[in-house]
Amino acid sequence: MLREVTATRYVTPLREGGSLPGIVEADDLGTYVMKFTGAGQGRKTLVAEVIAGRLAQLLGLRVPELVGIRLDPVIGLSEPDEEVQDLLKASGGLNLGMDFLPGALGLDPLAFAVSAAEAGRVVWFDALVGNVDRSWRNPNLLVWHGEMWLIDHGATLVWHHNWPSAQAGSSRSSRSFGVSGPYDASDHVLAPFGPDLASAAEDLAPRVTGELLAECAAAVPDEWLTDEPGFAGPDELRDAYVRTLSARVSGLHERITIGEPSRDGPSRAPGWLTGATPPVRRGEGSAQR
Repeated sequence: MLREVTATRYVTPLREGGSLPGIVEADDLGTYVMKFTGAGQGRKTLVAEVIAGRLAQLLGLRVPELVGIRLDPVIGLSEPDEEVQDLLKASGGLNLGMDFLPGALGLDPLAFAVSAAEAGRVVWFDALVGNVDRSWRNPNLLVWHGEMWLIDHGATLVWHHNWPSAQAGSSRSSRSFGVSGPYDASDHVLAPFGPDLASAAEDLAPRVTGELLAECAAAVPDEWLTDEPGFAGPDELRDAYVRTLSARVSGLHERITIGEPSRDGPSRAPGWLTGATPPVRRGEGSAQR
């Protein structure tokens, strides 16, 4: 299970995220990015965050620590924003926290180099969990102390929004829902770095065992897994996550396609970064006219 802490102060909302996560301080003296059970996306987003995030950690990818955060809504009574107050009131109890990385910057693929080996491992992992939210438009990658960190996995495991299709095995509906079908990485933020998918598969696939996946599913609190239609209880639902992910592993790298990025993709690196042209300094160029 997740380590649990108790929120002691709500610091500020992070308005970059559609679910309005916030920065909070906790009784262990830590600072966390908190994702709320009362947010519009619902608790399945938090389930995906835990299973995918824990899996990435166990595979050796850098993901900030995940914790459960107990929230008493009264800590937000002084918050002037009514939207934030409503979110806090709707999220009393256990929520999800991710260790806050002070000073981290969003990864810019035009300014930060990633090796083919590391790119391959991240793309292979994203294909395994069906991540649809790691494009150049929204990389969900941070650079902290010169290393790349993976964040925000709430858009993974998309099949758990329709379990009947997910459990249809090799059926047409299962393939169309992304469970056993191809994974298009053409717009993946790391596609331009030539991901070494074969080496990633050779290293990572044997490590994705039923036991490892069960450990990931076990980290999800029972209260986020209750009342799911078609399942008798949290343990049965955990087994479904394990079975579905296990079924994706074999031959996964052969189902990853990397074609031409969409037309609105990122431009090439600027000349001042590559050394082709010097940077324009204040007072030079058009600013002098």
